[in-house]
Amino acid sequence: MKEIKKHEECHMKDTCVQYAICPMDLVQHLLSGKRKLIILWYLSYKVLRFSDIKRRLPDITQRMLTLQLRSLEEDKLIFRKVYPVIPPKVEYGLTDNGRKMIPILEMMHQFGSSYLEAGLYETAAEHQKIVEKPCQ
Repeated sequence: MKEIKKHEECHMKDTCVQYAICPMDLVQHLLSGKRKLIILWYLSYKVLRFSDIKRRLPDITQRMLTLQLRSLEEDKLIFRKVYPVIPPKVEYGLTDNGRKMIPILEMMHQFGSSYLEAGLYETAAEHQKIVEKPCQ
């Protein structure tokens, strides 16, 4: 696990000094990873099977998706339910902690929408590669 910073640089250190680590750095650690935010977004509205998630993320390899799902499960943001059937059936969904992310994810979606509506996407696209994909 990556080392999580303490409060030396946090502008909120006076209010969060009660914790051993900076809460914002912890959140960044929990959510950093290839496509973790979008995985949480898709799981925010329904339980999905691995193949359903993979279909929504065609640019991610099966191995990378597996790693990200395991990480989210280890961090108690999602659950994995295995059904004892043949062929195997595995579903993923948000835990209670994961569901606490839904309002934040919705605000991020709203920010993205307003960013696009303001015409800022074109400016950002000039500076970095942004993949154009429709919402799924």
